[in-house]
Amino acid sequence: MRMLRQIVAVSSINFRNLPRRAAASSVIVGSTAGVVAVLISVLAMGVGLARTVAGTGRADRAIIVSAGAQDEATSSIPREEITRILTAAGIRRAASGDPIADPELLVQFQVPRRTNNRPVGVALRGIGKSAAALRPEIRLIEGRMFRPGLHEIIVGRPAEALYRGLDIGDRVPFPGGDWRVVGVFASHGASALDSGALGDAETVMTAFRHNWFNSVTALLDGPGSLDRLKRALSADAALHVQVRRESEYFASQSRPLNVLFEFIGYFVGGMMAVGALFSALNTMYTAVSSRAREIATLRAMGFGGGAVVMSVLAEAIVLAFAGAIAGSLLAWLLFDGHVTSVTPNSTETQIAFALAVTPGLMGLGIVWAFVIGGIGGFFPALRAARMPVAQVLVGSAR
Repeated sequence: MRMLRQIVAVSSINFRNLPRRAAASSVIVGSTAGVVAVLISVLAMGVGLARTVAGTGRADRAIIVSAGAQDEATSSIPREEITRILTAAGIRRAASGDPIADPELLVQFQVPRRTNNRPVGVALRGIGKSAAALRPEIRLIEGRMFRPGLHEIIVGRPAEALYRGLDIGDRVPFPGGDWRVVGVFASHGASALDSGALGDAETVMTAFRHNWFNSVTALLDGPGSLDRLKRALSADAALHVQVRRESEYFASQSRPLNVLFEFIGYFVGGMMAVGALFSALNTMYTAVSSRAREIATLRAMGFGGGAVVMSVLAEAIVLAFAGAIAGSLLAWLLFDGHVTSVTPNSTETQIAFALAVTPGLMGLGIVWAFVIGGIGGFFPALRAARMPVAQVLVGSAR
């Protein structure tokens, strides 16, 4: 109990004197804030991308691609195989008896960015007649739906915001002629579909001169329907396809880039943390040296070395914590919800997503700050505790 009272007493003296060391203390706060802000902002890109890509898939839908394909872009399913896929067991049926499933086509077109006019690839997904029942999360927010058979598309809200030439009424040059933008859509929740455009699958296939589909998306009939669908398709020797739950498929698509963002965040944040650590060490050593007489006096009055160590350590941690709060708020204000786009795979197709500064990332930043403050304050605290009391007091008296 006596030790605790001494720690509180010495720490209170330290904190009351902080205004006199404001310039030096601000170095710890500022450097830690920079580390935390950079770490959180980079990791927020990974979180935002993962949310967007994973949000594209649903657990009650299955995606069917050709055997051996890594993704939809590298998949090709011939038209003659579509009927056998759509009649397989495990696919939900509408009241009319038709399967709630569509063969889909995925192609790419070029548009310039609004910020720098640099051309980027944007995905155009050809969808079928079951789209409303198959993808109920998609809602039209402006204009109208495209008409099958016509050269018309609707675009996602993020795509319209990021790229030129995708406003309602604009004409986009495709093979075989211009296509008109007739509507803008947004998904309920984050979705990679919002990064591109949607059009009629048969019309897209004709315009781009394809004779195959990239995938088939199907609504599952129930909890065990995925396994039934897999068995049904694998039993057909003429089919060479693989089936995955859509939520799992899209989650796996964002994983490599998310790992890259984590590496960049921890690497850059780690390099900056080393700099912040040296700043904390230098600042705290300076603070200890300037308060040598004060610390020696406290020791002569009976305050233990442990109390001095804990008080110096507490000061460093509190300053680092203040930096963590400032860095977290800065990252949240500047980056949370900020829409950007990246190319997640070899298709060079952009995915637009909003950065997400989550409480978990802020908590991680605070942990980093505690490590910086703890290490940065520990060695100066030991030096303060080991000061020769008599020598310091005699030297200061001269």
